[in-house]
Amino acid sequence: MLHAEAFLFDMDGTLVDSTEVVENEWRRFSARFDLDAEEVIAFAHGRQTLDTVIHFLGAGEEAVTAADELDARELMILDGIVAIAGAADLLQRLPQDRWALVTSASRELAINRMHAAGLPLPAVMVCAEDVAEGKPSPEGYLKAASILGYRAQDCIVFEDAAAGIRAGNASGARVIAVVPDANGAQEAFACATLTMLNIVPDTSGFRITLLMAEE
Repeated sequence: MLHAEAFLFDMDGTLVDSTEVVENEWRRFSARFDLDAEEVIAFAHGRQTLDTVIHFLGAGEEAVTAADELDARELMILDGIVAIAGAADLLQRLPQDRWALVTSASRELAINRMHAAGLPLPAVMVCAEDVAEGKPSPEGYLKAASILGYRAQDCIVFEDAAAGIRAGNASGARVIAVVPDANGAQEAFACATLTMLNIVPDTSGFRITLLMAEE
């Protein structure tokens, strides 16, 4: 059993299934620049677009332009964006002042995808433009916890990607990996799906029982 005072959620792959859209765009990018698509997709998982583009193209105007084009295309593609199983029910049961979204997506894209998936928006959102360093830096999770008014150590992070799991761990929070990335799962509690969580309020926060978990 875990205990938390607040919850910090990644978006893509954790609350929202955008896999097909995201991977299609990275395949398009890879073909354009003659890169190995599988290598690009593996690196990009959980990271900001610009960080991934710079990793493969190097810093410079070309990388900025390519990242802007990728972001613009993703803003227009909402078909196939759906909620992860259990996400809607879980979020609806949490008080607005006890959860935040921490995503590598821009604020506009995050709002579009959450709406497309039929999920509520939290009062606190820390998006790509709100941090100096993206995941695996813990900056986003530390900032979200602070805005909510809690220490990161008293929060639980929900993540699906190795970069995000490392960010959550580095913040000092406990991490629950949802369909965890094999490279990061050993450092987190693992939950195959959000429907396998039992979250019960208590006098100081919430008790969380993982019906299938590994330490």
